[in-house]
Amino acid sequence: MITSVLVANRGEIACRVFRTCRELGIRTVAVYSDADESALHARVADAAVRLPGAASADTYLRGDLIVRAALAAGADAVHPGYGFLSENAGFARAVIDAGLVWVGPPPAAIEAMASKTRAKQLMGRGPLTGVTEADLPVLVKAAAGGGGRGMRVVRELGALDGELEAARTEAQSAFGDGEVFVEPYVEGGRHIEVQILADTHGTVWALGTRDCSLQRRHQKVIEESPAPGIPAKLIAELHELAVRAARAVDYTGAGTVEFLVGEDGKAHFLEMNTRLQVEHPVTEAVFGIDLVALQIRVAEGGALQTLEALENGPPRARGHAIEARLYAENPADAWTPQTGTLHRLAVPEAENIRLDTGYADGDPIPVHYDPMLAKVVVHAPTRAEAIRKLAGALERATVHGPITNRDLLVRSLRHPEFTTARMNTGFYDRHLTSLTEPVPDPHAPLAAALADAHGRSRFGGWRNLPARPQVKRYATADGEEHEVTYRHTREGLTAEVEGERVRVVHADARLVVLEVGGVRRKFEVTTYPDRIHVNTTTLTPLPRFPDPTAQHAPGSLLAPMPGTVVRAAEGLTVGASVQAGEPLLWLEAMKMEHRITAPTTGTLTALHVTAGQQVEVGTLLAVVL
Repeated sequence: MITSVLVANRGEIACRVFRTCRELGIRTVAVYSDADESALHARVADAAVRLPGAASADTYLRGDLIVRAALAAGADAVHPGYGFLSENAGFARAVIDAGLVWVGPPPAAIEAMASKTRAKQLMGRGPLTGVTEADLPVLVKAAAGGGGRGMRVVRELGALDGELEAARTEAQSAFGDGEVFVEPYVEGGRHIEVQILADTHGTVWALGTRDCSLQRRHQKVIEESPAPGIPAKLIAELHELAVRAARAVDYTGAGTVEFLVGEDGKAHFLEMNTRLQVEHPVTEAVFGIDLVALQIRVAEGGALQTLEALENGPPRARGHAIEARLYAENPADAWTPQTGTLHRLAVPEAENIRLDTGYADGDPIPVHYDPMLAKVVVHAPTRAEAIRKLAGALERATVHGPITNRDLLVRSLRHPEFTTARMNTGFYDRHLTSLTEPVPDPHAPLAAALADAHGRSRFGGWRNLPARPQVKRYATADGEEHEVTYRHTREGLTAEVEGERVRVVHADARLVVLEVGGVRRKFEVTTYPDRIHVNTTTLTPLPRFPDPTAQHAPGSLLAPMPGTVVRAAEGLTVGASVQAGEPLLWLEAMKMEHRITAPTTGTLTALHVTAGQQVEVGTLLAVVL
């Protein structure tokens, strides 16, 4: 019987596994990097062991250190979570060889399926070789790992070699394995997957389908179960293929078999993930189970069929569940990751709303790891009710800190292609511009100014405000600047917004009530040192007169986020001629690789960074004139 589990992971998934362990009476052990010293998963575990360093390659990808940590902390089992070493057969063997219980599939099964090339061969499909124009578009993909790392769509044959090299570099950094392969890219397909669960007694369950078609950078954003609009015949086929894949490798534990369903309705096998998926909560909600608890039961040698009330087979699905991943990123700016302090994160308290997160209020968001802040999951009797419930929960959620994709999630859920289940993996390619179009609240800056004025008043009221107009300037998250003016008159505090008279009903440091056109609106204002949150609008106070010294020379290339310079273009030196749009530098931040390209055709007149160098946002990288 397992009494103590070390989770070889961090953040949200570590906290999620710990939650089940606590319910089962199992002691928990965390591992943490130097960047995660104060992270939530390290704080909530019963014991925690430091992995010296910050980079994943020095910490969470060091299987030897993790095994040593488990033994030192007295753990008798290791749960891999997802990502990092979760699909590394060598790590699984090292855990078992150390006398620990591996809460995952057998190493041989991981080996057979974790490499996507071997998995495809096992399922009778091989990668493309000798790619020609006729094969385009194609997808370059890392053979190990997942999460969109090491994945590139290639539409021009001349770009293939460069994308192969970029994918190898990214895959090596993320998974310690630089193997990549090429496969056909299915345009307009839907990403459908089947959750499987198998024990050591010959039972294999196929626990329904999930649709994960809404993706950015080949990483899922919104997932749901069951996959809507899939014919019963195709569902049966997917279930049969998933079970066959599991039995082919003597699989045990939780796993996911992924498919791409084309517009013609044909299913293309993608891969089998030999681990728990990020989106597992939607399956848990629909089937009323705890997949982590079942993983532990299987690892202990228990039989699925002996579970109470499940003697006649797997549990039955009920209702519909949808999960949205909340990321610290700016979708309108090429999904650029954001860092800073997560001051406050909360969703409305209601039945069947679940928040999984690895952060607590006031935690910093490190640059070294994935920018996912949380997963918000809802369960409802029907898909339409689940959509409405999740969109409403996100809209009313308190998210104070860096820019997030919250507004994008709400708009995506309410988009007609999604509500009518006509979405596919090209959803954001088609709609990102419209979904990220700024919809400013013109009254939010005024509310911020009034709350600020009240907070600065020594007497707690408006008597000391001068009669002349007061002017404040703010910038919204999309970079737009807003200037607001208000005046204290005999009629009280008055203002105009976009030519419309606004009456101030109430104003204090945290709540402003405005009346516009006979309608009263409430504005909750929360002020932090770096920004102000007014309802769902994020504002940055601006000086009344911009600093003329805050300028950069034309052609300056600035770091869009803090991160690490991975490499420079081959042969790049000062004095080299470059073409507009040509990649010059690669910057890695929060598990994503970003290209820094030449803004114009010209000459590289300065190069201020080298490979391996850490940079902060706004750092001058190079100059092209």
